[in-house]
Amino acid sequence: MSTTPSSAATTSADGSRTLSIRERILEAATELFYTHGIRAVSADKIIDRVGITKVTFYRHFRSKDDLVVAYLESQAARERGALDAIRESTDGDAEAFRSFAELIGTASCQPGFRGCAFINAAAEYSDPDSSVRKVVADHRAWYREAFATMLGRIGVTDTADAADEVLMLRDGAMVAGYLGEASRVGRALASAIFAVASAHGAKIAR
Repeated sequence: MSTTPSSAATTSADGSRTLSIRERILEAATELFYTHGIRAVSADKIIDRVGITKVTFYRHFRSKDDLVVAYLESQAARERGALDAIRESTDGDAEAFRSFAELIGTASCQPGFRGCAFINAAAEYSDPDSSVRKVVADHRAWYREAFATMLGRIGVTDTADAADEVLMLRDGAMVAGYLGEASRVGRALASAIFAVASAHGAKIAR
């Protein structure tokens, strides 16, 4: 996608990268949407935060829903990148599940954590055919596929059902993080994932 000079990111004399206007809008929206909820944050509030005009905002995002979609797609890219990095840096998918569980435990117990951005968005957009819900559905389908692949590599036979169960465990762990301690949440999630795997035919040394 091409960009105009006013919207492209630039590099300053010291080599640091300056965010483009579009990136600044998305950065502000990410913070405000996640902290306060999507419906509670108006386009005007984002415009004020970034310090731009309405014309500039709507030049980059035709509607607030377009910005919400971009926000969720950005979040999805981060989450997918995190799981991909774990899988690349660990010795096998069983260890990747352990590291993933630890990551979820740590993230969900941090100050400022407000739950899963995608579950939060789905709660605010009830229409399953909306563009926002489609992004949510696509991301959760990606998780199911990734989990199914990982589960298959550790010996699970019924990977589709097992992946659904692991995704549900991940969702629950993110809620439990509000009330728990990071290492305990991570250990509990890993134990539950391996219990699911064992129930579906995997032989795992815990």
